[in-house]
Amino acid sequence: MIGFRKLVSNYKIYSFTLVYLQIIHKMKRKLLTILAILGAWGAQSQIHELGVTVGATNYIGDIGSTKYINPTDMGYGFQYRWNRSPRHSWRINYTYMPISGNDADSDMPLRKERNLSTENKLNELMFGLEFNFFEFDLHNDWFAFTPYVHTGIAGVSYRETYFNKYNKQIEKDTQYTLAVPITLGVKALINKKLVLSAEIGARYSFTDNLDGSNPSNPSTNIPTFGNTNSNDWYVFSGISVSYTFGKNPCYCTPR
Repeated sequence: MIGFRKLVSNYKIYSFTLVYLQIIHKMKRKLLTILAILGAWGAQSQIHELGVTVGATNYIGDIGSTKYINPTDMGYGFQYRWNRSPRHSWRINYTYMPISGNDADSDMPLRKERNLSTENKLNELMFGLEFNFFEFDLHNDWFAFTPYVHTGIAGVSYRETYFNKYNKQIEKDTQYTLAVPITLGVKALINKKLVLSAEIGARYSFTDNLDGSNPSNPSTNIPTFGNTNSNDWYVFSGISVSYTFGKNPCYCTPR
């Protein structure tokens, strides 16, 4: 009965997100063009930012280390900010994030004895809101600084995998899911045109199979293992440099 309920729940999530995430998957190749159009559309009235991000990822699941922040795999991405006020911005991010895990790196004896390793490649498109703790006024002549928090919703593509009886990870087709980011960072306006950001963002995914431990269509020949009641997390730690453009907005209250 529990397995049937889980199957129904997974089917509902899959049906709800399939069309949306397929569009996201196709959109990633055209992301820079889309962001440029978005920036040009509002360039007469707001400050916009286009930037690049580099960093490293780690995953938290049923294989490998259980450390929350442990960057191991290099990733990169592109970022667009629409600064609506000195206190908040809307953001769109595309990030390519490979993830991996190895039981040999774990401090848990049972994982070390099992000695599995896993890897996957995530493509993430995220929409969200960024809130600044201090006023981040882009009218400043040379410098501004603030910590910030960011959250939103992300669409993620990944490879469905499982382990065969020889403990070898087997890839299947591409799957799609959602994730919720929780990000803390700091940013600085280092001159009139460049913003430098550093952040650490954890993502709670809506799947328990980024690592192959819980295939979505298990059979008697495909074992599941680990905590099947807890979904996988992944973390991206990165640095971004973005270029600002558009007419400086007036943040004052109109009379």
